[in-house]
Amino acid sequence: MTHIDGSIRGLSLGLQGGGSFGAFTWGVLDRLLEEEALQFDMVSGASAGAVNAVALASGLAEGGPQAARRKLDRVWERVSLIAPLSGSSVAHMAAALANPALASPYQFNPFGINTLRDILEGEVDFAHLRAAAPVRLLIAATRVRDGRARLFRESEIGVDHVLASACLPSIQQAVEIDGEAYWDGGYSANPPLRQLVLDTDARDVVLVRLLPDAGSGVPHLSYEIAERARVIAFNAALLQEEESVEALRRSCAGQSIGRSKLCRKLIQLRMHTIAAEDAVPGLARESPLDTSRSFLLRLKERGRGAAAAWLRNWHARGGLRRAAQVS
Repeated sequence: MTHIDGSIRGLSLGLQGGGSFGAFTWGVLDRLLEEEALQFDMVSGASAGAVNAVALASGLAEGGPQAARRKLDRVWERVSLIAPLSGSSVAHMAAALANPALASPYQFNPFGINTLRDILEGEVDFAHLRAAAPVRLLIAATRVRDGRARLFRESEIGVDHVLASACLPSIQQAVEIDGEAYWDGGYSANPPLRQLVLDTDARDVVLVRLLPDAGSGVPHLSYEIAERARVIAFNAALLQEEESVEALRRSCAGQSIGRSKLCRKLIQLRMHTIAAEDAVPGLARESPLDTSRSFLLRLKERGRGAAAAWLRNWHARGGLRRAAQVS
């Protein structure tokens, strides 16, 4: 492993949301945390990406990389224990959620019960995280009234902010924060990239992408149509963020003289992607509603493998040494 000065911030991360596919990110983070010299500057996330980001930061705050690995393990182990879905039960659940004749969550869950709340409150000390977060956070949620992204930072994040970021409106009631109703951040910034690259002090930004491309076939069943529409919407939010970042960089590249400090940073910034679709064969045929332990562990191992391959390539091209040179 490469050892560098502790002040060097090697990476910032953008963690896409995608339901149980977030277990792939669990694996990516687990492998990155094995790199003793690697530190994180900022982590942005939406939906499952927000859950992973908060678990990562909470573990780091409590006891460093090994504590963060254990924290992520516990969170995902508890996810697998909540009425785990797999096989035909996933299809039945998806079909039920796609049926407009069924009651809304305001009818079938009038008290707004959310098992994710129990997991987060049991595993994350939000007061400690707000006071002593070792990484900066950007958590996205979508304002119901206008569809715009609201980004929450580490100094203000509580359990409701993460629940808002992970609130699928077909399953959960909107989450209210300070009188404003929010739905899943995946609809508006999945994950937040533009603000991440504007704020980061790291030279390298890694996007962990969960959702596969929409696919070539045309879905015919109601739940397949609903799922395809959601994937398209979530990936459109990612594409919008990516295009915004590229527009910023093109604008800076066009300035031949008198470039600002921000433009110099954006031009030097290296963007990377670790994509679940490249590491998990047949991912497009799987469901992000599948929370069976075997599926989550398979995604974790694939995530670890993808992160290991990326790290080998990154180190071969200078990795932390180049980050140190520009810090």
